[in-house]
Amino acid sequence: MSSDSTQLELSEEELRELIPQLQQLTDKYKRAERVQKALFDISELASSVSHLNRLYSAIHEIIADFMNADNFFVAFYERDANLIDFAYFVDEFDEQTVKQVPVEQIMDGITGHILRTGNHIFFKKEEELDFQKSTAVQLFGSQPHQLLGVPLKRGTQVIGAMVVQTYDEEVSYTHEDLEVLLFVSQHIVTTVDRVKSRELTERTIRERTRQLRKINDDLQEEILERQKVESLQQALFEISELAANLEGDMSIFYSSLHDILARLISAPNCFIAILDDARENLEFPYFSDSQDDKAQKRPLGLGLTEFVLRTGQAELINPPRVLELAEAGELDVSVAQNMLNSANSWLGSPLVVDGEISGVIAVQTYGKHAKYTARDLELLRFVSHHIAVAMERKRSTEAIQRYNVELEERVKERTTELDKANQFLKQQIEERKEIELKLIHDAHHDSLTDLPNRAMFTSRLELAIANKQRYPENLFAVLFIDLDRFKVINDTLGHFAGDEFLVEVSKRISLCIRGHDLLARLGGDEFVVLLDNFEDVADVEDVASRIIECISEPFVLEGKEMYSGASIGIAHLEGYYRCADEVLRDADAAMYQAKTLGRGRFVMFDKSMRDRLLEELELENEFRRALREEEFECYLQPVIDLRTDEALYHEMYVRWEHPTYGKVAREQFRQVAEQGGLTLDLDLFQLRKACDLLNSWRSDSDKPSHIAVNVSINHLLQSSLVNKIIRIIDDSGISANELVFEFDENDLNRRSQYILPAIKKLKRAGITLVLDNFGSGLASLSYLFAYPFDFIKIDHRFVKSLPRSQRNLKLIQSVMLISEHLRFKVIAEGVDARAQLEALTEIDCNYAQGRVLSEARPLDIKQLAG
Repeated sequence: MSSDSTQLELSEEELRELIPQLQQLTDKYKRAERVQKALFDISELASSVSHLNRLYSAIHEIIADFMNADNFFVAFYERDANLIDFAYFVDEFDEQTVKQVPVEQIMDGITGHILRTGNHIFFKKEEELDFQKSTAVQLFGSQPHQLLGVPLKRGTQVIGAMVVQTYDEEVSYTHEDLEVLLFVSQHIVTTVDRVKSRELTERTIRERTRQLRKINDDLQEEILERQKVESLQQALFEISELAANLEGDMSIFYSSLHDILARLISAPNCFIAILDDARENLEFPYFSDSQDDKAQKRPLGLGLTEFVLRTGQAELINPPRVLELAEAGELDVSVAQNMLNSANSWLGSPLVVDGEISGVIAVQTYGKHAKYTARDLELLRFVSHHIAVAMERKRSTEAIQRYNVELEERVKERTTELDKANQFLKQQIEERKEIELKLIHDAHHDSLTDLPNRAMFTSRLELAIANKQRYPENLFAVLFIDLDRFKVINDTLGHFAGDEFLVEVSKRISLCIRGHDLLARLGGDEFVVLLDNFEDVADVEDVASRIIECISEPFVLEGKEMYSGASIGIAHLEGYYRCADEVLRDADAAMYQAKTLGRGRFVMFDKSMRDRLLEELELENEFRRALREEEFECYLQPVIDLRTDEALYHEMYVRWEHPTYGKVAREQFRQVAEQGGLTLDLDLFQLRKACDLLNSWRSDSDKPSHIAVNVSINHLLQSSLVNKIIRIIDDSGISANELVFEFDENDLNRRSQYILPAIKKLKRAGITLVLDNFGSGLASLSYLFAYPFDFIKIDHRFVKSLPRSQRNLKLIQSVMLISEHLRFKVIAEGVDARAQLEALTEIDCNYAQGRVLSEARPLDIKQLAG
């Protein structure tokens, strides 16, 4: 027994020691259960609470369930505004009066410390000094006994702080409270975001619903208003039609008018009263009333109708107005009493005919609930005007009928003779109109294509320029179109085919532009288009591309298929243009640039083109002056016979060194001469100088006996020009066989079919003929067989590649082989290196020209002229 008793006592003692631990464990589980419930409640809040205000108070209640939270606040950091937003604030000592506070004001406080560092705070008043030293936090407002503060984070970013505090010294927070608060804070941010999102969504839906409702109300109101307006317009149209088509009995017009009026306003009772000729009695040509069958003619009195006649104004009269008029003596007492008894509402408007009040139209209702408004009065005033117009028209018609009866006989007497005179005059007028219209048309249109001419196009372009200056946002453009091969078509097929070609071109271009755009022919093969009010620059390019494409299609002329093309210059109207000629000038310049770049394309004008054209124009003027004053430098370079080292002949060419532009390249001033139409003059200048040189050197055996000049193909296109060359040679006193003419193969490519007779004529005159730059064209071999050239100059590009290019060496050998059969000699030009000369010597090329053989030597032209 004693042993068992001892064991029992030990067990009880152990139990007494275990009870506190069990109690503590039980409290821990209960606390964990409360935390879990709090988290569940917070999660539930995300789906049950739709407004943030209710959310924060609910969170406060949840937190207060497992710790003292009498003083609680939630603050969020608004980064964009740099503000601290106290979304929820409950404190028993500090009253929250400011909803938002600048960050700078509290960044040194507890809230600012949490936001700045992202760390939690456990503050105890007895550890205040240590707390401030370790955190450098300044305490504001009433000092709490203890405080727990935790950050609110979205991911790693701190977005706010949640704080609970107590001023009661009996209340103490534990680290377990802090852990719970930290744990809860992680879930609160998610809940707040979800509620915010739902609140924003609901607010957006409410706002959108409100907007849609308002839009719907506005639409309904607008629909009703439009229906009213449409009804009014339809009624007014019908009234106008009635007045315009008034014939016969007026009662039908009045009845129809009453039906129309009844659709606009309540008009069960309507009458029209007219003054008789003596203006002493009222007559009623139309009367429709639910209480009276008809109205009798009566003398003027103090009725409502007479009141309108006296005032000359449309009147809206309801019972209050009746009393007012009766007291003023404007209405008879019996009339006023009768209207008051029946609670009438009456509208009346005067009928003004020929500037004089002739009657009244009136409508009225019986009963208290049918009252007229000011809008009804306006409608009646309008109707009264049309009735008055109809009455005026009827009076006029009757007067005209009477007058017509009187005039009818007189008119018949003169009708016959007037008809004769009228027919003659009518015929003359029609003829004159036709002549005038034709003159106007011819003055503004091209006689061939019937398109607008330069005068009409210029006029329209001037209007477009004025429009552009007034409305800069409007877009206009001018397309200057020049056709390719028009002269070829004219020369080969004749002018009739050329005219047919131009007509077909005008039709094709018309299909490429809009109806309101203007196409005109300036003359020859030049067309212009004014594009009016387009939307984008790309539209202009599309039109230009379409025109180029349609012109490139084949033309069937005189049964033959011919091809042409178009070069287009585009000038956009800008604010700085002052006249049409400026725009056409720039469009023409852009067209010229398009032709220079290779035809069959379009070019937009820019200011650099104008500067370049001015420069070219200045250069052309200087070229004319230099040609007139013989300021060119002449050079001689021999063609050497490699077998004897003697000169076969000397080629003469000119160089131009301008005092401002410096040395002008040979190709450039040749181009200037061609563009200015001075090629022939330049060639004749060289020809005359060559003749002068030969004459001056005739007695000097050391001087060259044969001189070559470069001659343009243009000299060979007309027999008169060939004759002129031969005449100059004869007049100079030298023999034609002392001259050598060099023709460029590239020129022959363009005009080869016209020049063979001319070349043969020069050959018969005794002039030595040379084909220059052989190999640079596309059909070189054909010239060797068809034309009587004495020498063929191999293009310098083939010689330049020697000796490394065996292919070009073989080509030169092939031409030399052909020369043996066709009886011409081969000259290699551009021999500038010793290796090139050696390669040519190896293949037995006997004639060459170049710097390695002899440099070009300048001549003193002025001394020669002297």
